[in-house]
Amino acid sequence: MANEPRSPTSANVVRGSVRPERRSAKRRQALRRRRGAAAVVLVAGYVLIAWLTTTHLTAHHGSTQVGSGHTSRPRSASSPERLLVRRLPLTLPVALQDTAGVPLGSGRAVLLGGLNAADTSTATVSVLDLRGVTASASLPEAQHDAQGAVLDGRAYIFGGGQFSSYDHILSYNPETGAVTQVGRLPTPTSDAAVAVLEGTAYIVGGYDGQQALDTIIAWRPGGPPKLVARLPYGLRYAAVAATDGRLLIVGGSHVEAATTTILRYDPATHTLRHIGDLPEPVTHAAAVALGSYAYIIGGRGSAPGTQSAAIFAVDAATGRSALDGRLPQPLSDAAAIPFGDRAWLAGGLSTNGPVDSVLELTPTPL
Repeated sequence: MANEPRSPTSANVVRGSVRPERRSAKRRQALRRRRGAAAVVLVAGYVLIAWLTTTHLTAHHGSTQVGSGHTSRPRSASSPERLLVRRLPLTLPVALQDTAGVPLGSGRAVLLGGLNAADTSTATVSVLDLRGVTASASLPEAQHDAQGAVLDGRAYIFGGGQFSSYDHILSYNPETGAVTQVGRLPTPTSDAAVAVLEGTAYIVGGYDGQQALDTIIAWRPGGPPKLVARLPYGLRYAAVAATDGRLLIVGGSHVEAATTTILRYDPATHTLRHIGDLPEPVTHAAAVALGSYAYIIGGRGSAPGTQSAAIFAVDAATGRSALDGRLPQPLSDAAAIPFGDRAWLAGGLSTNGPVDSVLELTPTPL
């Protein structure tokens, strides 16, 4: 029948059609021709894109050359600087940790209180410069774990403790050596961190004798302390520095564990943000601000005896952090004293006990 299917082995099929082998060969040849044409088009497209990109970059780079007069890429102004560390020819009267250090100007600083090698709180007030150390007046009570700051040219010390935490705000007069109480914190506070922005001291976290504090307290001379923000959790021994109009709050102890968290508090907007994390947990570290970077110096991990020599640079804008240098030895609980473009690091706790050294940290371009 005309519509009946024919057997594939029929002689008419063999003679009237192309053999399967030849048909496959022709298909492969056609496929190769199509692939070759597609490859030519693709290569031509890549060449055109490369030419357009090169032309654009060359024109842009040419305009940069006209403006700058050179072709080298400048180093970012916000790049951190390596902190060079040297030991000053200056020795504290006794090995000391957890002392409050405050700059007095003209290359002088004052240390107030602290723990000595016998693990005993002291009431000593010592003024130091490159010529040596002189004793000044004493604190009303022996204490350690306080923090100091300069406001309106005067040195202030916030809280601290001995057998219990104190709520006092003390003022030190470098001209007379007198120490007087000028205010009270809302609650007894030791183990806090303090930094100054535009004439206001910010007291961050701390310990009231029973629990860690989650508060940021603002205080100006002559006024009452004010609660301006709350941390996400109670925090002790954080490293805090003021830079670019904001506070960087780095690391610290939460429920006895060292943390990596980098927080940023903006007083203008009263906002607190988590902007990054350190490469490793750190607590009991010191901090100084130089330019747009905060430098987190030494510290330790969660367990006693795990002191670190690392110096981390933290970008205040992005929260990124990187190892920037090292101390001569692992050290925690030292007093960081800023002097404009440099800082001193006084005392501290090594793995062998408190130290009596004073280190100078000076930034130098990488």
